[in-house]
Amino acid sequence: MTYNPFSQNPLRSRADVQRAVMELFEPLLPHFSPSGARVRLSAMSAHFDTAAAELEGFARPLWGIVPLVAGGGQFAHWDMLRRGLDNGTNPAHPDYWGDVGAIDQRQVEMAAIGYALRLARADIWDPLDDEAKQRVSQYLLSARDKAYVNSNWKFFRILVDIGLRHCGVAVDAASHDSYLEDIDGFYMDAGWYRDGPIRSADHYIPFAFHYYGLLYSVLAGDASRGAIYRARAETFAQTVQHWYAADGAALPFGRSLTYRFAHAGFWGALAFANLEALPWGLIKGYYLRNLRWWAGQPMFERDGVLSVGYAYPNLLLSEGYNSAASPYWAMKAFLPLALPDDHPFWTAEEVMPTRETTPVVLTEPGMVMQHLPGHSVALTSGQYYARWRGTAEKYAKFAYSTRYGFSVEANDRHFDSAACDNALAFSVDGQHFNAREECEKAEIADDILCSEWRIFDSIKVTSWIIPQGLWHYRVHEIVTDKAVRICEGGFGVAKPEFKAWEETAETNLAEVRTHADVSTIVGYDGRAGGVLSPFSNTNVMFGRTLVPQLRDALAPGRHILCSAIYAGPGGDQKQLAAPPPPPSTDALRALFKARGLRVPVHAK
Repeated sequence: MTYNPFSQNPLRSRADVQRAVMELFEPLLPHFSPSGARVRLSAMSAHFDTAAAELEGFARPLWGIVPLVAGGGQFAHWDMLRRGLDNGTNPAHPDYWGDVGAIDQRQVEMAAIGYALRLARADIWDPLDDEAKQRVSQYLLSARDKAYVNSNWKFFRILVDIGLRHCGVAVDAASHDSYLEDIDGFYMDAGWYRDGPIRSADHYIPFAFHYYGLLYSVLAGDASRGAIYRARAETFAQTVQHWYAADGAALPFGRSLTYRFAHAGFWGALAFANLEALPWGLIKGYYLRNLRWWAGQPMFERDGVLSVGYAYPNLLLSEGYNSAASPYWAMKAFLPLALPDDHPFWTAEEVMPTRETTPVVLTEPGMVMQHLPGHSVALTSGQYYARWRGTAEKYAKFAYSTRYGFSVEANDRHFDSAACDNALAFSVDGQHFNAREECEKAEIADDILCSEWRIFDSIKVTSWIIPQGLWHYRVHEIVTDKAVRICEGGFGVAKPEFKAWEETAETNLAEVRTHADVSTIVGYDGRAGGVLSPFSNTNVMFGRTLVPQLRDALAPGRHILCSAIYAGPGGDQKQLAAPPPPPSTDALRALFKARGLRVPVHAK
């Protein structure tokens, strides 16, 4: 049986969270090398070399260990970590981490070391002898003249600079400031950043840009810029709170989902910065509910080591830059342990938010949030991040759910088994298929989203996504010069054991009902309904799913497709009546002509 280190931890108090740090760290101890410098968890590979991956295993736990100790908690393994830091930066040692190059994973992991130098200097730096201090500082400095990815990575060098300065090591102020200016260039408005000069605003924004910015505001001694970061984070809290469901689950959207409860680090960083962006009880509630939701997921390997995946171990959902140690960025969640137990964040009673009953528009990322029974849903305009596996599924589906997640296709050469959950896919040959990826245009008018996109040059699609009570509508205008097959899916639900579900499949309707959930897609255009069991391990939440779908074949020409989609907990929801037909394309075009605004994240 898999060991869950959190199984007996209620995660309701500061002491519980302190305990959680060690519950996560202790399963790593057998995997440290004798030198203390490297942690090897498995033979799986990232795109970077093994030495960098094993440095990742050494460094990432520091995100939790450092605030634990800074806040007075106990950690018994500093001798091992100091030895590892000394040996890892020593070119003559067999476990040397390797020279730092341009756009190098070592630059990422150095940020945790800089953070440790700043907050735990007495434990990790001061006991080193002068020779070791010189070696460590030179190793960290050796990365400064190398190029960093033009994204949130630029904060990594900033954090190293802060740590070195705290230890009396000089760094070049001009280059430090230039990176801060570059980061400002990624800012949009309302607290939202792009993750670099690209069209994505995803999972990284809370636990990267705002997390590092709030660290900077406390640790850097730069009151002017710190005030800017604080104001942005305060504004962001008003919107990102809508990414959370009542059960604590955060919205899975975009890449790097394997970092899991790093997302809670945003709420912890607000506390660390003493920034009451929302009442302390609300902040604490978002924080602890998210930790508790994660504690209930089967996300561990047999020995209690965090797996690569999301709600369960799943390499299909990994990125090329994920090593076996990558999930330990989740320990960024433990930042508020640096605060004393009488801080108002820790003394406040958890408070549940009053949920909006009408859609909430998040203009910058191009989302409309629905708080529905059992989950929160993001209707999306479609973002774009070309480089990573599964971009279309991670960024460009029509809807994402805290309860049902999304699927990544496992075989784009077998159209009949395509999940197509919350997507519209096209196949010309009946075998290969494509769905929305990059949008040519994305707009928002009131709480309705519109995007224009293409499949190659031969199929042009305009899609309108419209919240409607507990449902949402999708209206697509398709112009194709080829005959095509199409498939559009609703939300994927967990597939029960022993065929314990019911399904309905007929013209204009597909529905699946389990003891826990119901998922429905209703058509208004004559498509055939069906329920598909996609390939296993394609959904971020469930290893096996069932997806209601509408399928058809289209002749060359212009077509209008309309559907209404619902998913939620079972029970009385099974009798939920479908809404009336959606607005006409003429009415939608008139609305966008009068009030349509470009979605900011799409602006080039």
